[in-house]
Amino acid sequence: MSRKKILVTGGAGFVGSHLCERLLNEGNEVYCLDNFFTGQKQNVVHLLDNPYFELIRHDVTAPFFIETDEIYNLACPASPIHYQYNAIKTMKTSVMGAINMLGLAKRVNAKILQASTSEVYGDPLVHPQPESYWGHVNPIGERACYDEGKRSAETLFINYHKQNNVKIKIIRIFNTYGPKMHPNDGRVVSNFIVQALQNQDITVYGQGNQTRSFQYVDDLVEGMIRLMNSKDSFTGPVNVGNPNEFTILELAQKVIELTGSKSRIIYQPLPSDDPMQRQPDISIAKKELDWSPKVNLDEGLIKTIDFFKSII
Repeated sequence: MSRKKILVTGGAGFVGSHLCERLLNEGNEVYCLDNFFTGQKQNVVHLLDNPYFELIRHDVTAPFFIETDEIYNLACPASPIHYQYNAIKTMKTSVMGAINMLGLAKRVNAKILQASTSEVYGDPLVHPQPESYWGHVNPIGERACYDEGKRSAETLFINYHKQNNVKIKIIRIFNTYGPKMHPNDGRVVSNFIVQALQNQDITVYGQGNQTRSFQYVDDLVEGMIRLMNSKDSFTGPVNVGNPNEFTILELAQKVIELTGSKSRIIYQPLPSDDPMQRQPDISIAKKELDWSPKVNLDEGLIKTIDFFKSII
């Protein structure tokens, strides 16, 4: 069997570590690249004994050289707390990271997938969001370093494809949760679970009427691999997310119920530029990748709660 050599940037992060494990289990040779700003060695330490796994400390804003068949470009802090901590660095990671990885893909003729985000749609005026929607983004807002960084990366990918025939794939990832989430990443699922397990007040912003669609990490990894293996003529972008929509208040109530917590729900003002609705139109993923999410919210939350119980 010929093993594919696969580079995963941001491979020690929440999603990247799940992807590395799956790619190894499928018999590939995996190079995991991470600067450990938000990635954690403990996410991949159990893989280090595998002779086909290599962990490399490197920052994608600097060029990197390796022989590889495929590149999954996931490197970038993805939660508001982390990407707003150093907005310039976030923008550099998205833009310079894309340039460096696209340059590598061009040199070694590798196929490359960009982990983009539903944040490219901003606070959407169209619901649910299809890939044809251009978005409603504040270019100078608190979230712009991430939103516009990812939009710029998509532009770079498309132009490297058109000008240099680089084989690209663009995936737009919607809210994802699961084991190995960082407990202090400020994301709503991890926040609620940590607060509930410690019987602290659960903080809901606004009235909790804003909606989100939550996909379990295994469903996302399946979508990424299917996109990478899809026909070369299909570049995306393609939405990968769970179209089942829940209000933030419903999520808080569900977490309290599943943890048996004594937490109370308290309300705080809405943060700026926080989207009121976020729901993917996944018709293209269904048609082109034969993909749709399989894990329901209760099942995924129980697995995630079990993980958080083991670390806090």
